[in-house]
Amino acid sequence: MDGFFSHYCYNGIMNKEHKERKTGALPDTLKKTALHSFLKIVKIIVSITVILAAFFVSAGTIFWVEAWLFLLFYFLSVIIGILWLKKHDPELLKERATKKKQGKRWDKILLSFYSLFLILMIITCGLDSVRFQWIKVHYIIKIAGFLGFLPGIIIIFKVYKENTFASEVVRIQNDREHHVIKTGPYRYVRHPMYSAIMILVLCLPLALGSFLALFFSVLIIIVFFIRTSLEDRTLQNELPGYKVYTREVKYRLIPGIW
Repeated sequence: MDGFFSHYCYNGIMNKEHKERKTGALPDTLKKTALHSFLKIVKIIVSITVILAAFFVSAGTIFWVEAWLFLLFYFLSVIIGILWLKKHDPELLKERATKKKQGKRWDKILLSFYSLFLILMIITCGLDSVRFQWIKVHYIIKIAGFLGFLPGIIIIFKVYKENTFASEVVRIQNDREHHVIKTGPYRYVRHPMYSAIMILVLCLPLALGSFLALFFSVLIIIVFFIRTSLEDRTLQNELPGYKVYTREVKYRLIPGIW
């Protein structure tokens, strides 16, 4: 997503600099933007390389059908999401694609743990399901895991549709007139995006054929319970109208439970 956005940001600067050339202005902004875009491309390439290595180096082979199916599903979902946001909510695309400096420190720490546990989950799946085959997982459970992705993805798309403030970091978006969202999945829980992520991280080890990797699913879920609690407290303290919303929608992640 970052690379996709930087492409359009670069085009916008290109148009601006083209006008500046007519007046003889030095295109310093163009140079900075080109470097920024290049670094983002490098970051994307490195990220994809790390993801592929986590899957296939741990497995000891590239012939891992379940992994390729998941990657295909994942990247298609990301591309469709980007295209949808570009057409229907470019401001949200910009918000999610732009690195934020004003996020909460505790949020950055929690996201670091999330990334670490996710990589360890994938590595464990490769070791358990393919390389050593410690515990056999029936193909019906794998199919159930893949089918479980669907409700998670659907919830995420509904969040995109309803909440233009669905940033990747915890921050009050005063620059975008941030206000409380009460429609769509927000009628049932206050943090439906995190509910969807928990569904996905539970289904991923099953789809890839590893019960052992569910250990990291549990750790990720704990991370998001903590993040939800801290974010909810932040919103109650800093976002006008959110305390009233908490009385209207009592559950944070799981309807009827919490």
